[in-house]
Amino acid sequence: MAERMLKFTTIARRTPEKREAEARGRDFLEIYADFIDAKATEQASRCSQCGVPFCQTHCPLHNNIPDWLRLTASGRAEEAYRLSQATNNMPEICGRICPQDRLCEGNCVIEQSGHGTVTIGSVERYLSDRAWEEGWVKPLRPLAGERGQSVGIIGAGPAGLAAAEQLREQGYAVTVYDRHDRAGGLLIYGIPGFKLEKDVVERRTERLAEGGVVFHLNFEVGRDASLPELRERHDAVLLATGVYAARDLELPGSGSDGVVAALDYLIASNRAGLGDTVAEIESGALYAEGKDVVVVGGGDTAMDCVRTAIRQGAASVTCLYRRDKENMPGSMREVANAEEEGVVFEWLAAPRGLLGDAAGVSGVRAIRMRLGPPDSSGRRAPEAVDGSDFDLPAQLVIKALGFDPEDLPTMLGASDLSVSRWGTVKIDRRTQASNLDGVFAAGDIARGASLVVWAIRDGRDAASSIHSYLQTKAEAPALVAAE
Repeated sequence: MAERMLKFTTIARRTPEKREAEARGRDFLEIYADFIDAKATEQASRCSQCGVPFCQTHCPLHNNIPDWLRLTASGRAEEAYRLSQATNNMPEICGRICPQDRLCEGNCVIEQSGHGTVTIGSVERYLSDRAWEEGWVKPLRPLAGERGQSVGIIGAGPAGLAAAEQLREQGYAVTVYDRHDRAGGLLIYGIPGFKLEKDVVERRTERLAEGGVVFHLNFEVGRDASLPELRERHDAVLLATGVYAARDLELPGSGSDGVVAALDYLIASNRAGLGDTVAEIESGALYAEGKDVVVVGGGDTAMDCVRTAIRQGAASVTCLYRRDKENMPGSMREVANAEEEGVVFEWLAAPRGLLGDAAGVSGVRAIRMRLGPPDSSGRRAPEAVDGSDFDLPAQLVIKALGFDPEDLPTMLGASDLSVSRWGTVKIDRRTQASNLDGVFAAGDIARGASLVVWAIRDGRDAASSIHSYLQTKAEAPALVAAE
């Protein structure tokens, strides 16, 4: 198969066709088309089959990328899909939303040599979408019969769903509890449809439900049952709640109407897209049509907000970020898409106060910044430039400053659960185990706010540790009897 590879010197990098900015800015459909078979084969053949595959080592899941690219280039798409899903519970989701420019593609050897990276994410998406179309995605079934032990998972986001699949395959009875009315966590309610259409998520959760995973939705742990009560019901419990406490703007005027949290805004938009009646959309409180919108922040959530506002018909959309473009934490691909769609970026600018009154915000007073010496994190710290204040009109200000954990011990009714000074669950990093016997944690609630691909990795690792824990627990009576 080697002769089919190493085509990067003769075949240029090509991504799937992207819809024109004017057309895509009017709806919430995904902006990229799928590869056709021939184009996926062609682009996969550009892989150089490195002796040390940096694409794989920089993938949190350590996906076998060179191998499934080689199979794709050889026309063996089903085998390529089997290999891609062997290490990833949601390859079609990662293919769509992973920041490949910072992970696998950003570390591709031929990218470093100036030939342009292999389009790894697009090929991954192609393989998984074709697998669903062709029926290659098999029903979820226990591999070795039922074990007679149960696991409760708190949170139906990517970490919880990945763990649920792994544990159900091992024969455990799995129950997933989630506060929302749909499974998927931020995949369903946080990420807009133009990046991830919701039927892509729903077919995954439907497969889990058909495979025996039980979902208790609209179920809030702490209100409907405490963590100690769930520990009584199950042989092990996984905390995969995510982090939902929005960081706030501590500025004059931040309590005015029209100043909203990013997640509230995105959840409302996604609910409306799913066909729900959303009062805040109907009233205009969380709807951008006709308004000047300012989004404060520079991560992927900020990009989701600015691009959502464009689609809602905002009069203008501005992103205010205190560092420069090179130091922005969000994906450069998403920044480019936002710029194409008409978003204005005010780099090296930070808010100083919000204009208007309690009845409604009317603008943002900002100040220009410059980058000073590096701070404790190694990043150059922004410093205000005296006398550089300027005003931006805004009838909707969206705070996209990141997320922190909620007060989990109080929320779950488990005061003995140990958390870090940041509020994340303290775990043994080798096993994902908390200080409570049989209680594990995965995803953002253990790691801090991070990427979906890391949540999947943590969910898989936690499932493996839970499996080991439950095997030991099941064998203990037999060992005692033998003594």
